[in-house]
Amino acid sequence: MNETRKVQVTDSIDELKNRAKELRKTLLTMIYTAQSGHPGGSLSAADIITVLYFHTLNLDPKDPKWQDRDRFVLSKGHICPALYSALIMRGFLEKDAVYTLRKQGSLLQGHPDMKRCPGIEISTGSLGQGISCAVGMAVAGKRDERDYMVYTLLGDGECNEGQVWEAAQAANKYELDNLVVIIDNNGLQNDGRAEDIMPTLDLKKKFEAFGFQSVRIDGHSVEEIKSALDFMKTQKNGRPKCIVCNTVKGKGVSFMENVPSWHGVAPNKEQFEQAVKEIEEGF
Repeated sequence: MNETRKVQVTDSIDELKNRAKELRKTLLTMIYTAQSGHPGGSLSAADIITVLYFHTLNLDPKDPKWQDRDRFVLSKGHICPALYSALIMRGFLEKDAVYTLRKQGSLLQGHPDMKRCPGIEISTGSLGQGISCAVGMAVAGKRDERDYMVYTLLGDGECNEGQVWEAAQAANKYELDNLVVIIDNNGLQNDGRAEDIMPTLDLKKKFEAFGFQSVRIDGHSVEEIKSALDFMKTQKNGRPKCIVCNTVKGKGVSFMENVPSWHGVAPNKEQFEQAVKEIEEGF
């Protein structure tokens, strides 16, 4: 029997925008303190993760393993500072955890660890594997006749992995309309432009070819993200879902935007202070 709980969410666009600003500052503080991490992709996904955790996901921070919770899988596990920031802001973790990223013994390791950190559904890091785990969770939800949704966030470069498309085939076969795949389509990878390294082509059309109901949106518009997630949840038509989000790597920090070298480099003190100032003034 499915259990319904009242979940702390917001429909306010202004509040979501303020949360996204707070999330960006928190993840940058985390990476700066650790002097290690991945700011570029964390910033490109910040608005998506904000809407998920403060509007969409049916979660209970006091009971992270509640059976009927929605599941979120961060397939691109290296951008975990964005996820950790959301977990801190939602109350899964203490606020001072922000200063422990990548420290020995910390709950917040360099990639999500389900055995250490409350709110993490599956340990991720090897690209391409998270979506397969999400498909398995969605299959389990169907077979157990549970109402929860499963969401997974992938990078566009991650879609070079063949395992992504094997998972997509399985999602189509098992008619997983309780699965929503979200693509952080920022066009950059660790070594440069995705188009130069291995063109992803049109990801919306590719997922449609695998049987998904797909849309393309502005991944920095909380209005569009919220609307797309709300709509997909209503589509009980036997088709898995895909939301391709056009994003900018390093979004919100001028000197990080669209610069591949900020994939996995921590800012120094001067850069950190400038970044926080730009986020406060620009959003």
